[in-house]
Amino acid sequence: MGRMEQLLRDAAQRAVRYLRGLPDRPVAASPQALARLAELDVPLPDKPMADQDVLALLDEVVGPATTAMAGPRYFGFVIGGTLPAALAANWLAGAWDQNAALNQISPGTAAVEEVALRWLVDVLGLPSGTAGGFVTGATMANLTALAAARHAVLAEVGWDVEAQGVFGAPPVTVVVGDEAHPTLLKALALLGFGRDRVTRVRADGQGRLRPTLIPALTGPAIICAQAGNVNTGAVDPLAAICAQAHTDNAWVHVDGAFGLWAAASPALRERVDGIGYADSWATDAHKWLNTPYDSGLAFVRDAAALRAAMGVSAAYLPTEGATRNPSDYTPELSRRARGVEVWAALASLGRLGLADLIERTCGYARRFARELSAAGYPVLNEVVLNQVLVSVGDAGRTARVAARIQADGVCWCGSTVWQGRPALRISVSNWSTTDEDVTRSIAAIRTAAESAG
Repeated sequence: MGRMEQLLRDAAQRAVRYLRGLPDRPVAASPQALARLAELDVPLPDKPMADQDVLALLDEVVGPATTAMAGPRYFGFVIGGTLPAALAANWLAGAWDQNAALNQISPGTAAVEEVALRWLVDVLGLPSGTAGGFVTGATMANLTALAAARHAVLAEVGWDVEAQGVFGAPPVTVVVGDEAHPTLLKALALLGFGRDRVTRVRADGQGRLRPTLIPALTGPAIICAQAGNVNTGAVDPLAAICAQAHTDNAWVHVDGAFGLWAAASPALRERVDGIGYADSWATDAHKWLNTPYDSGLAFVRDAAALRAAMGVSAAYLPTEGATRNPSDYTPELSRRARGVEVWAALASLGRLGLADLIERTCGYARRFARELSAAGYPVLNEVVLNQVLVSVGDAGRTARVAARIQADGVCWCGSTVWQGRPALRISVSNWSTTDEDVTRSIAAIRTAAESAG
């Protein structure tokens, strides 16, 4: 057995042991585990460390100090665990070590990504011919899609933004809801639109943008809608927004970091009614599709606009021919083949399995809401997807309850403030969560709330 093979077998055994322990270990790292992290704080050694010792140090010191985000009772953020096939595919793709920029240098991964994109467009109900790219997460997915939007709306008035930049460009009106996610605003800032220059539209009590408050638009314009408010799960009225926007010749972008996946469920598809009328979309696979980090997806109806915004060329790059080069659809040139695990997740689930994953986790969210409400803890949102906001008192008491839940370790959820009211925030996204996990977690939340004083 060669050195590399032996090390990989050791890594696999350690990883399997970690995964096997997830259902039983505390979700948060223990104080003892956190204290051991000090062992890493040493100068860079002059001499090489043995490969086996490197791996052992990571496993024995860093592993116990991780949060069990991949486990069945982590409800702190919209974070899915990793499906078995997706994790295995991730390991295999790591061994392949492909630079997934160009078809000619990595035809296998380019083919896998092209198929995965076609499947995604189909299962999410996006228009046929929609183009897409694999990026790190929703922040970069929003940036990628909005770069295409910027190209398209400025090209309409004769401005080549890729060549001429934004200096002296015709002004672009950008409309967002008051509950837009901060990473959307970050993407807009990176593109030169400015966080403070956008037009904000008041949201309703669930965080939905009110289309009747969108001002009349003239000239280049982009409206940013949301599918899945990070607190309530609410979805903007997309059909109405798109109808109004397209009357004014505006581009509609949908930040669907997790909510876009509702389109994959026949039972929940109506929650995102009108999604296919938009012009671009952003979502995460590492949320509800349960792929490894990092895995974001950008989709644009107008493939030419996306390619114009993201395309790259140089004398040394083999870009000729009719094949699709992935680097023409993402900000990066060099990148890992993150589409491999997306393909594996979709293939292992199939259309029915993906729908079941979405519907089952939403069902667990409704159960959290129902039982915690019955126990006397008001639920502040309409539980339309997988997000639950539970009131357990004022800000101080809410912080104490969240701290007790996290210290107890049975489950993990955090706190938030929703339209002026503090609340616990429960996000259910993991494929491995069971009824028993929900039962244990509800009991732990009630115990923490009752003992918080």
